[in-house]
Amino acid sequence: MNSPTTPSDSYLLPGLPKPVASRDGLDTAYWDGLRDGRLCLQFCNGCGKFQWGPEWVCHRCHSFDLTYKDTPAEGILYSHQRVWHPVHPALADQGPYVIVLVELPAADGVRIVGNLVGGPHQELVIGAPVHGVFEHHPDDEPAFSLLHWKF
Repeated sequence: MNSPTTPSDSYLLPGLPKPVASRDGLDTAYWDGLRDGRLCLQFCNGCGKFQWGPEWVCHRCHSFDLTYKDTPAEGILYSHQRVWHPVHPALADQGPYVIVLVELPAADGVRIVGNLVGGPHQELVIGAPVHGVFEHHPDDEPAFSLLHWKF
């Protein structure tokens, strides 16, 4: 497994909302894991499967016995979108950029969305391996980290 690294350029521009855990605490373990450089996803103790996004009940067996477990930040490119038009005023000067949907084989094939680190015109091949990179913002209030993807 490749070690997570920090991208050289910050993908979260000033003016964008900072990502924080939900008020109900359902995804707190995910955000705490990212701050520690780990990908931590919801896991059902009832059926022994990962799931994403987080819910109070298992998507498969309907158990309420859910926890979070670390999983490798390694996957395959399942889908992608090059974004040409800003979706927020703070992104007016940033673009194009690439958003990817990554399938995680080690986590029962769950899929997670993120930015693709690197140039917006790089070749994108469905099924290509990708690995997670973490962008840490320890001095922000509140402190947070993001998970991006890289070939």
